[in-house]
Amino acid sequence: MAKSSSLNVRVVEGRALPAKDVSGSSDPYCIVKVDDEVVARTATIWRSLSPFWGEEYTVHLPLDFHHLAFYVLDEDTVGHDDIIGKISLSREAIVADPRGIDSWINLNRVDPDAEVQGEICLSVQMLKEVRGCCLRCHVLQARDLAPRDISGTSDPFARVFWGSQSLETSTIKKTRFPHWDEVLELWELPGGPSPLRVELWDWDLVGKNDFLGMVEFPPQVLQQNPPNGWFRLLPFPRAEEDSGGNLGALRLTVRLTEDRVLPSQYYQPLMKLLMESVLGPAEEDAASPLAVLEELTLGDCRQDLATKLVKLFLGQGQASPLLDYLTRREVTRTTNPNTLFRSNSLASKSMEQFMKLVGMPYLHEVLKPVINRVFEEKKYIELDPCKMDLGRTRRISFKGTPSEDNLREASLGLLTGYLGPIVDAIVGSVGRCPPTMRLAFKQLHQCVEEHFPQAEHKDVKYLAISGFLFLRFFAPAILTPKLFDLRDQHADPQTSRSLLLLAKAVQSIGNLGQQLGQGKELWMAPLHPFLLQSISLVRDFLDQLVDVNGEEEAGGPARAVVPPSVTVREGYLLKRKEEPASLATRFAFKKRYFWLNGETLSYSKSPEWQTCSSIPVSHIRAVERVDEGAFQLPHVMQVVSQEGAGALHTTYLQCKNVNDLNQWLSALRKASAPNPDKLAACHSGAFRSSRWTCCLQADRSAAGCSRTHSAVTLGDWSDPLDPDAETQMVYRQLLLGRNQLRMKFLEDSNTDTSLAADAGKGPSTTKGACPDALVRQREAAAHLLEVLADLDRAHEEFQQQEQGKVAPGPLGP
Repeated sequence: MAKSSSLNVRVVEGRALPAKDVSGSSDPYCIVKVDDEVVARTATIWRSLSPFWGEEYTVHLPLDFHHLAFYVLDEDTVGHDDIIGKISLSREAIVADPRGIDSWINLNRVDPDAEVQGEICLSVQMLKEVRGCCLRCHVLQARDLAPRDISGTSDPFARVFWGSQSLETSTIKKTRFPHWDEVLELWELPGGPSPLRVELWDWDLVGKNDFLGMVEFPPQVLQQNPPNGWFRLLPFPRAEEDSGGNLGALRLTVRLTEDRVLPSQYYQPLMKLLMESVLGPAEEDAASPLAVLEELTLGDCRQDLATKLVKLFLGQGQASPLLDYLTRREVTRTTNPNTLFRSNSLASKSMEQFMKLVGMPYLHEVLKPVINRVFEEKKYIELDPCKMDLGRTRRISFKGTPSEDNLREASLGLLTGYLGPIVDAIVGSVGRCPPTMRLAFKQLHQCVEEHFPQAEHKDVKYLAISGFLFLRFFAPAILTPKLFDLRDQHADPQTSRSLLLLAKAVQSIGNLGQQLGQGKELWMAPLHPFLLQSISLVRDFLDQLVDVNGEEEAGGPARAVVPPSVTVREGYLLKRKEEPASLATRFAFKKRYFWLNGETLSYSKSPEWQTCSSIPVSHIRAVERVDEGAFQLPHVMQVVSQEGAGALHTTYLQCKNVNDLNQWLSALRKASAPNPDKLAACHSGAFRSSRWTCCLQADRSAAGCSRTHSAVTLGDWSDPLDPDAETQMVYRQLLLGRNQLRMKFLEDSNTDTSLAADAGKGPSTTKGACPDALVRQREAAAHLLEVLADLDRAHEEFQQQEQGKVAPGPLGP
C-alpha cells in the first residue's frame, strides 16, 4: 500500500522585518525547505520591511517528511545575503489541525547548532563477556551532512558516548559523505544503564568545532533491539527561543494532505460507479457518487475534488461525459441565465480545472508572446485619473503642458497595442485549441441553447463559453502570469497595473460588452470602441470553436494530461561538455536551448537550430541536484541515463536560479516517473581528478552516496495522472456523506431532507418523484454504501498488516 502526501504552502506576506541595509530598509525574500531540501524561493521585494509575496506551492512527497522551514533573507548585490530569521514547523504541528495552519508566526533567530541535516549508518551490538558488558558501535558512514566550511563541505568525525565514556573516529577531510567503517568498543561501568549517544562534528583547525547532529538511543532499545541501519541526525534538544516579534513575522498558510492508497483492484467498483454516474439522466440523479459529492463539498475541498474528478475521468477517456453531466445539472437548476455558472459550483470548478489541465500549452501559445512584451517593455499605462502620476507625464510628453489627456492618449495607444495582438491570437487559435476542450464547449453550447431557447436569451450560449474561456482562463492568466507558468517571477507594481488593465479589457470582451458603461469604472470609456469592435470577432470565434465533429476517444488509464509530443518545459541551460580534457570549469559549460516532452529531452544551440542531440526520457534513471563544490557553481543538476544494460551516463546542467532548478527537476522527474529500474542512490558530486568530489571514492563505478528524490515534485498542470490516488480522495469525500445518504434513502423513506445544508438551492430530488424512481435511487444508494464499506474493510486489513510488521526499534526514521 503506497502513501500519498501533498504539502500546500502559501507564503503570503511579512511584517515588521528588521532593516539590514544602510538605507534603513531591507530587500527580503523567502526560501522554503522541506527536510533541508530547497523547494522554492520567492521573489525579492525591494526596499520593504512589510513585503507581500502571495506565492503558493504544492510539493508532492511520497514519504513522511519531518519538518518544514521558512528562511527570510535580505538580498545583497555585493557579498553574502543576510539571514533575517526562520520559522520551523514540524510535521506534527502541521497535522495537529486538519485544516492546517493559517496565521502570523514570529521569526526566530537562526541557531547554527540547530541547522543539522543528513543521516548516519550504525550497527550496534551488546556483548556479554567475562570482563562485563561491552557495547560495540560500528560507525560505517554518513550522508548529506550540512556544509560547515566555506568550500561547501565539512571535515566530519564521530564521537560516541556511553555513560561517562567517549571515543572518537578519525576525521575525514572535505566531504559531506564520510566513510569511516570503524568499530568503537566501550565497556560498561558500575551504575545504572546508560543511553548511547553518537554526535557528529566538523573539525576546524582554528576555533571551535562545528556541530553536525546527533542520534541517541535509550537503554531499553539497546537491550531489546540494538540499532542497525540509517538514522536521521537531530539537533541538541533545547527549547526554541521566541524572539518576541523582534525579527518580524510571516503570514503563512500550510496544509498537509496525506492518505494511504490501496492497490488498484480495490478501487475498481467505486471507479465503475463513478463512470456509470455520467451515463444516466443528470437531472434526476440523487444517489450516484457524483450527485452525493456535488451536494457535500464546499470551499477549498470543492476545488480539490474537481481537480481529482477531472483527472480521473481524463485518464479513462470520459472527461467530456463528466463535464456534460455536471453542466446539465447546473443548467437545470438555473432559472436566471444571468447567474449561470457564476458561482463556484462543482460544475464551474470542474470546467475551470479541466481547462488548466488540458489547455495550458494552448494558453502559453496564445498569450506568452504578448505577456513577454509587457514584462520586457515596462511601459507606464494608466487610464484612471485618480491613479495617474503626472510626474511620469512630463517624461512621456515633450510638447505643450503635461496633462492627463497626454497620459490618457499615450496609455490608450499602448493598451490597444497589446490588446490587438491578444485578440488576434485568440480569435485565430481555433485550430490550436485542444479537441477535448472544443468538444466540451460544444456540449455546453448545446445544453444551454436547449434550456434557454428564447430569442431574448440568444447570447446565453455564447456567454456560457466565454465566461469560462475568457473570465476563468485567459483573464486570470493575464492578471497573474506566474500562476500559469507564463513567467518565472511576479510582476513589479507598474507592470502589474498594466496587466490588470489588460485583464479588465479581456473580461469586458468575454462579457460580450454587456456591462460596458456601467459601474464605477467609467474611465475605461476611451477603450470601449476597441472592445466593441473585438466582440463581433469573438462571436465568430466561438461559433467556429464549437463547430467540431467526432467524439472524444475512449481509452484506458493514461499517465499524462498532455500528449507525449507536447513540450512541457523549455529554455536555456548551461550544459557541461562531455569529458572536458583540461578546460577550466567556467569554459566547460556551454549555453544550449532545451526542450522537454514526454518522449525526449532535446537541445540545440538556439531555438531556431535543428536539434543536435537528445536523451530519451525512457532512459532516465535519476534527476538530482549537484553540490556547489563539484564545479564551484550554483544551481547545477544531473540527469543520469542508461541505455539498456549499458553504463550509466551523467549529463550536468546549470540553471539560472533556484526556482528554475526546482522546476526543471520536477518536470524531468514527472516525465520519467513510469521508468523502471530507477536509482535509489547516486553521487551528489562529480568525478573529477580521479575521485568523486562528494564521497572521495576513487572508483568511478562506486555506488551512489546520496539518496535520490525521484518522487519529490512540484504540483502543477503537468502532474501525471494517478487514478488510484484520485479515487482514494473521492472515497474520503464520500465518507463524509455516508450517514446523510443512509438516512435519506434507506432509514426513512418519507424524508425529504437534503444531503447537506446547502442542498436547498433547488427542489428536492426525492419529493414528488415517482415510486419507480425512488426504488432506483434507494438501490443506487445501497450499492454505493456497500462499495464504501468494502473499501473501509480493505483499509482496516492493510493497516493491521502494517502494524503487525512494525516491531519496537531504535529511535529514528
